Amino acid sequence: MMEQDRINIPLRSAAVMVFRYAGRKISEQIRATAFIIIYLFVFQTIILGTPAGITLRIAAGIISVIFGLTLFMEGLLHGLMPLGESVGLNLPRRSRLWQLIVFGLLVGFVSTLAEPAISALRATGSDLAAWEAPLLYLFLERHPGSLVAAVGGGVGLAVAASLLRYHFDLSLKPFIIVSVSAVLLLSLVLSFNESLKSIIGLAWDTGAVTTGPVTVPLVLALGIGVARSSGRQGGASEGFGTVALASLLPIFCVMVLSLGMYMRSPQPSSEADFFSQEYRSSTLDLFSSEEELESYAFTHGSELGRRSFYGDDQQYRQALTSLAHSTSLLREMHLDYWLLHRASPYEQEVVGKVSASGDRQMTQEPFFQVIQEETGMSLRAVLPLSGLLLLILVVFLRDRPKYRDEFMLGMFLTLIGMVLLTTGIRIGLVPLGDSVGRQLPVVYQAEAMEEEFRIENFDFSLVGEGIGLDGRRYQFFYIQDGDSLIQVRFNPDAYDEDTATYTYVRTTPPLFGSGLTLLGMLFVLIFAFGLGYGSTLAEPALNALGRNVEVITVGTVKGRGVIRAVSVGVGIGLIAGMIRIIYAVPMIWLLAPAYLLLIPLTIWSDSDFAGISWDSGGVTTGPITVPLVLAMGLGIGGALDSIDGFGMLAMASVFPILSVQVYGFIIRLRQRYAIRVMEQEAIDE
Repeated sequence: MMEQDRINIPLRSAAVMVFRYAGRKISEQIRATAFIIIYLFVFQTIILGTPAGITLRIAAGIISVIFGLTLFMEGLLHGLMPLGESVGLNLPRRSRLWQLIVFGLLVGFVSTLAEPAISALRATGSDLAAWEAPLLYLFLERHPGSLVAAVGGGVGLAVAASLLRYHFDLSLKPFIIVSVSAVLLLSLVLSFNESLKSIIGLAWDTGAVTTGPVTVPLVLALGIGVARSSGRQGGASEGFGTVALASLLPIFCVMVLSLGMYMRSPQPSSEADFFSQEYRSSTLDLFSSEEELESYAFTHGSELGRRSFYGDDQQYRQALTSLAHSTSLLREMHLDYWLLHRASPYEQEVVGKVSASGDRQMTQEPFFQVIQEETGMSLRAVLPLSGLLLLILVVFLRDRPKYRDEFMLGMFLTLIGMVLLTTGIRIGLVPLGDSVGRQLPVVYQAEAMEEEFRIENFDFSLVGEGIGLDGRRYQFFYIQDGDSLIQVRFNPDAYDEDTATYTYVRTTPPLFGSGLTLLGMLFVLIFAFGLGYGSTLAEPALNALGRNVEVITVGTVKGRGVIRAVSVGVGIGLIAGMIRIIYAVPMIWLLAPAYLLLIPLTIWSDSDFAGISWDSGGVTTGPITVPLVLAMGLGIGGALDSIDGFGMLAMASVFPILSVQVYGFIIRLRQRYAIRVMEQEAIDE
């Protein structure tokens, strides 16, 4: 544009226009996130009856999320999305087939690194018990880079396959059917192995975190651009489907990687065996040195594991005594925090008194440290992706962004928005979701019924001796209860030697094996649905998909209707995921029926709506949903002593596809009814 063509706007008028525009965008994000934020606080204070804990830090995190989402989406709209569509339009015309494949692989891989939700998934391994799920620990703690590479490779394959599909004008349905069948079959194979089955939930969750606010708008823009460049009728609507493949293929790649890592991982074991000398060579496959294993016993294990590590009471006591002078065994954990949350009463007595100062030190990271870390992550995420697209557009395609100043502003807003968004999630939404998730099953836990019996003429000669894994002896006896014998630990304080009477207290477990009352179970499921529904409404990728659907279908499918259908599906999916964690239902039992039902529905549905529905399942799990759902799933799993808190995101991905398919059938029925009415009116006239 020439200098004389520029429109000069007075500074005051320009400022008013910018502030009005920014105010409208911020109010949109406030409306999008208000439901889930208010919902969490209300549920915690009114339903759970516990203090909401609205601290300045959490409030700052929520404000950061709102402003971050506003800037991030505005940056994507003016930066990455136009750049992606330009590349998508020009690449098929000026490249060979192999170049198209390489481009798809690179863009898919690099866009995965830019997803904010990836960092949330990688952080979930910090509280894992390595002895219960060693392969899972190997993935998340020892080789997180390999996990990210497998996920990125899967997304790269998905983008490359989609570009080939557009190039050869192939239907999406065979790609979906083959991918779903392969992933379900591999999941079934892994479920028969005690060690490998712990990976299934993680693998399915990785398919969910790949399709967030960076990948979705970019691959949609690429797909629509490539489809339009073909010149086919309705090519734009055929641009859907890439997001669906980008959710399925990473699952397959992670499972294949788990088969390769399986030979390097020890089998699940008890805590005592894991830290014992006899198991040491196998355990060290997960740790770089014996010193690191010793530190892990203190920071993640119990007294049982630490005693087993030393195998000698004197060495064990010396290690405890040394903590009063040097905390190197605790790594970054504060001594007071360890004493409050990890140490047994015996260890507290040996080490010293507990104070509360260290607890506060451990639970909060310095705010500016979080900002610094998230800034580095955002730069590493956005710059390589935008640099790759610019390189291809300028050097290979001999083109350039149409509006360079708008593009540069968009990239700047994307970076600032991602920093604010991920910082706000880390210091605001995640602590809030984790707090509610951990309190939820505890508040509604059923009280076990206790009945007291007095056993007259108790024969002490019936008391036997046993030995625990810690080497300590204990006494026990058997009681006949119906047709079965129950082993009861002998309590000397309950035995009256003068009257030969033993007082036995029988504990009847609650109605549910997890310890939840019927009312408690109902509230847990209601909470899960509300969390899924509200967090999905706030997802920027879903809003981007809704806008694209409404534009491409010329308003015949409303974006708001798609968003609501997806949100309901996510809520139902989280109910299924919650039931799975509480009752320890194998993942394959819930995933297989849902996906097997989707296959015939996909075959019967229109090609356009098949792509829309499958993409809807991919966009549900972004920077808002992923941290909240992971925090809730792992929090509830921790409260119920379950190691398998993964899989919630997988449930939140499959059920939206079903709900959107149903929504599509309803729209089709309405359209057919409207056509029949119009035809009947024409006949009557």
